[in-house]
Amino acid sequence: MFIVGLTGGIGTGKSTASKFFLENDIPVVDADTMARKVVEPGRKAWKAIRKEFGESVFYDDGQLNREALGDLIFNDVDKRKKLNEITHPEIYKEMLKAAWNHLLDGHQFIVMDLPLLFESGRMLNFLHKIIVVTCEEDQQLERVIKRGQLSEERAKARINAQMPLETKCNQAHFVLDNTEDIDHLKKQVEQLIVTLRASNAHWKMRIYFIASMMLIFYLIIFLYSFLAF
Repeated sequence: MFIVGLTGGIGTGKSTASKFFLENDIPVVDADTMARKVVEPGRKAWKAIRKEFGESVFYDDGQLNREALGDLIFNDVDKRKKLNEITHPEIYKEMLKAAWNHLLDGHQFIVMDLPLLFESGRMLNFLHKIIVVTCEEDQQLERVIKRGQLSEERAKARINAQMPLETKCNQAHFVLDNTEDIDHLKKQVEQLIVTLRASNAHWKMRIYFIASMMLIFYLIIFLYSFLAF
């Protein structure tokens, strides 16, 4: 199995692209889903956020107020960095667990939806290919405003908190253009799936995995024999 990273910018259409992968029986491991999981009440990241940012970013029932936290960090680079230091290790730990489960299920490849792939850099070494979903700047701003019911100022703060789309596109293996209608994006995803399914990278990964497991097995046998002797 190999892993394909899917990224882009807020409002460019990553979630829509992810949906099309899922419709074609390609597993998608979503960082945003994991981000919600790791901040559930009582978990390690939840406790650290409460200690670092205080009660103002939580509801009365203990649930994280993501909107309040977002307003806080998008206007403060240091606070955003601190939040990422708290949450990212836990998020990526959950994602790798999910990837392992898909490997055991025998999938040829999976997609990891990673909004901050390039910004964090943590998962780059695990990815065989990288896909960036892009659109025009005015489209992105309009979509962010509409989706989050945000003012233009708040929407721009969220966009500017991420790496420029052009920079991301220059580092991608594939770029999905989401400037037109949804069918146009769907066709691009379907064509890309054909390309990825034609790859033999998963066999190389399986051979590497089997060889590694055999090496570990023989090492355990050797150590057991040595200690028994």
